[in-house]
Amino acid sequence: MPPLKFQSFYSTTDTEIPISGIPISSDESYQKADFTPLAAVVDAFEQISAVLKAKGLHHDLDLKSFCDACSLVSVLFGCLGIAFKFAEMEYVSKVNGLAEASQRYRTLNSILDYNTQNNSVRTQGSLSRNLRRVRQGLNLIRALFQNFLSSKLFDNATNTYGAAHSDYCLKDAASAAYAETCAPYHSWAVKTAAYAGMYALPTRDQLLLKLNETVLDYVSHMLRFPSSMLTEISAEKEMIRYINASLPVIEYIDNLYISRRISLDW
Repeated sequence: MPPLKFQSFYSTTDTEIPISGIPISSDESYQKADFTPLAAVVDAFEQISAVLKAKGLHHDLDLKSFCDACSLVSVLFGCLGIAFKFAEMEYVSKVNGLAEASQRYRTLNSILDYNTQNNSVRTQGSLSRNLRRVRQGLNLIRALFQNFLSSKLFDNATNTYGAAHSDYCLKDAASAAYAETCAPYHSWAVKTAAYAGMYALPTRDQLLLKLNETVLDYVSHMLRFPSSMLTEISAEKEMIRYINASLPVIEYIDNLYISRRISLDW
């Protein structure tokens, strides 16, 4: 599959951004702050990703800024309904623990240093263990979005994704994402409950609507597009932005452990 690349529909640049040949002027009267939670998540991670790309894996990433970005992701778990409630609760708990610790520890490196010195990296409730679980949550959303997009037919001529395969099922995308990112580290009981909950996932269209709950009617009116079409266009482009922005952050977190000769099989 070719690289996932799109220009954001919610770009803050001064240039015009075409969607299916229709330009959107940068001086329209709506503001970026009015857009969706998914766009807010993407913006936060793109800022962190830009810092990491500029300064490298050895940059000392600020813990509070990281937690602020991660706290926005919980709404994405909420969009998946009861099926991912277990993941949402664990994720939120671990992010909150790291956020509280940011009053004492300035960077992600500092919490790894502290737990390494005390031989408590893998200890239940340690900050390093919390960070590892937050990383898994970020990767779960990344894998889910990537599976979601991979179910669509790629058009090499336009470098865009078209209609979804007829046998597409969100449950399959979510099950595969969970199996890849979280299942290897969960107990049998947790895995059983997780897979059972997959049957309660929203439909594909319901998920797209939940990810785009603001301003679409306005933009639809301005562009004279059906709002359902804009829902799919905007959500899927933001998914691609999240995939691209989250990967450097996930790699950075992994390197914190690998550089200290700590394996990632837990």
